[in-house]
Amino acid sequence: MARKDTNSDRRAKVAAMQAQQKAAERRRLVTVIGAIVVVIVLVAAGVTWAAMSKQRDQQAALGGLAGGAQSASCDPVTADKAEASGNHIGPGTDKPGTTKVTYSTVPPSSGPHLASPVLSDRRVYTTADAPPIEGLVHNLEHGYTILWYDRSVEKDQSAAFAALAKQINAMPESAGKFIISPWDPAYGAFPAGKKYALSHWSADVDRQSGKISNSHGNRQLCGGLSSAVVEQFVKAHPWSSAPEPGAA
Repeated sequence: MARKDTNSDRRAKVAAMQAQQKAAERRRLVTVIGAIVVVIVLVAAGVTWAAMSKQRDQQAALGGLAGGAQSASCDPVTADKAEASGNHIGPGTDKPGTTKVTYSTVPPSSGPHLASPVLSDRRVYTTADAPPIEGLVHNLEHGYTILWYDRSVEKDQSAAFAALAKQINAMPESAGKFIISPWDPAYGAFPAGKKYALSHWSADVDRQSGKISNSHGNRQLCGGLSSAVVEQFVKAHPWSSAPEPGAA
């Protein structure tokens, strides 16, 4: 009888130990899950905070670009005679030794250009990595609008440029075809008091025949930087109003 009781006691102890182990495992699982939840919450909060902080920074940067054409000391938009649609220079063309063009306007709104446009995800360039003017003129032919800036404002306006490029490239009239790049004074100086210039190559294109007509350039020079002026310019001269709007 004593042996039977001993076996019962042993089974009871084993069952109790197993119950304790299961309880401990449940506690560990709850602790692990709790820790994971805390990490997820902290990460989500960090991401949200970072996104909100970035948005605040962007809004603050754009806030410094308020005002219209008058407050930014902008000239009226010009309509320039277009030059040399499809006129390629440089390597791979019949003018391989020609890589620099003397344009008739500052900045150019049309003209001869390198055989390849500037193809990059970059939308803001600095004096250290600015693409060639002749390459960007090819971008103009493809429907881009370019904001050229005087090199003296690069450091102070870097945050504003980033915010402005993001805002304008999100516009349907831009469709991602908006670039900010420094102007090279070797191609001619901006007029006195002007630090910024917008340019776009406009044209009417017959969709069936592909025939180009009414090809002309548009420019606007300003003393200050205004997001409203840039928006208005891009809306008036969208990506689709170019000699080759379908090209990259």
